[in-house]
Amino acid sequence: MKLTLALKSALAGALIALLAVPALAQKTVLTVYTALENDQLGPYKQAFEAANPDTEIAWVRDSTGIMTARILAEKDNPRADVIWGLGASSIALFDSMGLLHAYSPKGVDQIKPVFRSSKNPTTWTGMDAWLAVMCFNTVEGGKKNLPKPASWADLTNPVYKDAIVMPNPASSGTGYQAVYAWLQLMGEKGGWEFMDKLHQNVAVYTHSGSAPCVQAAKGERVVGIGVDMRGAREKTAGAPIDIILAKEGAPWDMEATAIVKGTKNLPAAQKLADFAISKPAYEMYGKYYAIVGYPGMNPAPPNYPPSADAAMVKIDLGKMGAERARILAEWTKRYDSKSAPR
Repeated sequence: MKLTLALKSALAGALIALLAVPALAQKTVLTVYTALENDQLGPYKQAFEAANPDTEIAWVRDSTGIMTARILAEKDNPRADVIWGLGASSIALFDSMGLLHAYSPKGVDQIKPVFRSSKNPTTWTGMDAWLAVMCFNTVEGGKKNLPKPASWADLTNPVYKDAIVMPNPASSGTGYQAVYAWLQLMGEKGGWEFMDKLHQNVAVYTHSGSAPCVQAAKGERVVGIGVDMRGAREKTAGAPIDIILAKEGAPWDMEATAIVKGTKNLPAAQKLADFAISKPAYEMYGKYYAIVGYPGMNPAPPNYPPSADAAMVKIDLGKMGAERARILAEWTKRYDSKSAPR
């Protein structure tokens, strides 16, 4: 009898242990929408999960325009828990539509005011800012006797016909920020007239903000209007390109984080929002970007143009998001014939 009881007790204990294993191992899986560069996804996921071992990130990634359209299409039945790494102008649009969950992450008062929403509680926080620059291939430019541009206006010179590549603003955040900034700098009439002339010299509109500087780096095109950091990285890797901040000013947007209203994983989503504005997170962003939201941090990536923050065009991110549909409809009507196949 004693042996039987002992055996029963052991079996019961083993059963309890087996039942407990799934409970202990179970993690909350967060669906996170993003437009981060592919090579950032692994490090960001690893850093967050190391700090929050009970939570796992499931990325859904595409370019800014595609992710913006997806979130808008899903507004009545949201699929995402969190947005981590999407243009703040898009997120400001979602905010105006009531699609975000208000939450002030721990330490939000420490970050630069421009890197957070003005609401209390906050509805989004900024990570880093990226700029649109001109990547000029000095070797190919020399072969074709093309001058190095110094301004956006220079790119309308007929000598650049078919030598320029830039992102499609309907799919790329970098493309949209450039178009919006040109309209701000030159006015509505002047901006579209500038783009009419630029269009004559553009060979193709890519669906990625990184592609133009990559193509310029490879010598496939002479001038790429693209992401500042991609240009710097290509130059550091040995590409014969100069990274040019146009004298009229640099278009920009910032990557931001927000919790999607209606998430069923709110506690875990709040953990990600907290992590996204922590000092370790900003140190991580600083490995990829020169302008981050944490005061006192001044990352200096190799070959990044100096004083880039001073070149940033003055824009209103809220208006930039609100006018998106109108501007893209007009751009598509005028220029989509040169867009790369999807």
